Amino acid sequence: MPELPEVETIVRGLRKKILNLKIKDVWSNVENIIQKPEKLKDFKREVKGEIIKDIKRRGKNILIYLSNNKVILVHQKMSGHLLYGEWKKENDDWVAVNSKKLAQDRWNKYLHLIIFFENEKQLALSDLRKFAKVEVWKEDNLKKDKNFKKLGPEPLKEDFTFDDFKKALNTRRSGKIKQILMDQKVIVGIGNIYASEILWKAKVNPFKGLNDLTEKELKRIYKYMKEILKKAIKFKGTSVSDYRTSDGSRGRFSDFLNVYHKENNLCPECGSKIKKAKISGRSTFFCPECQSK
Repeated sequence: MPELPEVETIVRGLRKKILNLKIKDVWSNVENIIQKPEKLKDFKREVKGEIIKDIKRRGKNILIYLSNNKVILVHQKMSGHLLYGEWKKENDDWVAVNSKKLAQDRWNKYLHLIIFFENEKQLALSDLRKFAKVEVWKEDNLKKDKNFKKLGPEPLKEDFTFDDFKKALNTRRSGKIKQILMDQKVIVGIGNIYASEILWKAKVNPFKGLNDLTEKELKRIYKYMKEILKKAIKFKGTSVSDYRTSDGSRGRFSDFLNVYHKENNLCPECGSKIKKAKISGRSTFFCPECQSK
């Protein structure tokens, strides 16, 4: 699933390309991708003729602000990513035009939603598993939505201090630190990739309970959480498999992973073999020596 760095990369890429564009039409071939309103014809009616005013991120959600106080919310889920380019219909398939990355990379070919602009370009959602969701909201209603309001603080906000970090963690009161870092009600944007990398860098055992962590361990987690997320954004996210940026490129942070998907590889710090285990059904990667305590 795209995490904070991947979503932020897409938002920054699209902000350079789709602002002030007018929506001309919408196409989709998967019923459950558009969830609010439920029918494609109603979604079209809500967004056709509207102009893209801004694009932001909240947690793992992409928020496309339209004229008339409307917002398109996109959650890419497991395998979705938004692409900007130009496609044409050939028989039953959409074929990318003027872009080898969009045309040749198979992960960019699972198009299930296309928004057409008046400049003849499109915003497309490629999603192998078809789990992504797209909704249109009135801006005021989205702010009041109970699920949206439950989202935790943003870890990269400049005013998100160490004390704020501790307060956020303590809203859970107990549990394994790996699970808590991934809880979107505690802190937004961190998933399996970055939780594994943060805890390895901080030398903290992912199975360790929140109440057993020392102040020094918490400070290391806080420090490396910010450092790793910022570095991942700098290198446009992690493409382990299907994630791509808005122009169809791979994210380059994959080159800097130390433990995630590195089972049986040697730890860069101590040379021990990286281990893989399950926490609440999710794969966790860690060094049994560096993260032993």
